[in-house]
Amino acid sequence: MNVLLTVVLAVQMLTAIGMIGLILIQHGKGADMGAAFGSGTSGSLFGAAGSANFLSRTTAILATVFFVTSLGLTYIGTLHGRPQGLMEGATLEKAAPAAPKPPSDVPQPNSASPTGSAPAGAPKSGEVPK
Repeated sequence: MNVLLTVVLAVQMLTAIGMIGLILIQHGKGADMGAAFGSGTSGSLFGAAGSANFLSRTTAILATVFFVTSLGLTYIGTLHGRPQGLMEGATLEKAAPAAPKPPSDVPQPNSASPTGSAPAGAPKSGEVPK
């Protein structure tokens, strides 16, 4: 199962990088209007209108593959709980360390002293501290 997870993650990352590159290469709708009036060059590797169809179709195919791999990762994650090795050292996954217990021979701040009187400087009962 771990190999399948690795393969699906690799395909998804390559698809995402491919989509980013193809989207950045494509011209906006305003660029076609400028080329029609002669302000830009309309010649390209695929012809005047061929690049839009090729790049648009390739982007749509990559988007579909990205969507399918996202669904596959979701299915793998819910099928077996948390994927092993993915969040191995996550901070939220670790239990909070317990506070260390003080040694028993050290008197606690709010406890009475062994002689029965209050610690030095402590207010007497009924007295409001200043």
